[in-house]
Amino acid sequence: MPPEPVPPVTAAEVPPPVPVLAPGEEALAQGIKAYKAAQYAVAETQFKAALQAGLSTPTDVANAHKHLAFIYCTSRRATLCAAAFKAARAADPRFVLSKSEAGHPMWGPVYRRTLPALKR
Repeated sequence: MPPEPVPPVTAAEVPPPVPVLAPGEEALAQGIKAYKAAQYAVAETQFKAALQAGLSTPTDVANAHKHLAFIYCTSRRATLCAAAFKAARAADPRFVLSKSEAGHPMWGPVYRRTLPALKR
């Protein structure tokens, strides 16, 4: 008895390809994941790796620096915190913290001292 024919696969049945992230974007995503899980040492390592590997957009570069600034400020490394905020603005001249981020008691004062407000 011959095997039954297999029906053809339609485009609707084929799952979309899984996007492959570049090493910098993958490290940034892992850094954000670790940051949200309060794994700050891991997050710091991942953000530094992302910057070293290269990120494709100024916004991503600024985001990595912003999160490093948060980590530095909360671990009482104010000089590094200020430098990270400056690097974020250098990467993306439109970089600003949200109102709630800028009001944070640990990094808000460093941010306000370090970066002049942008005119919108």
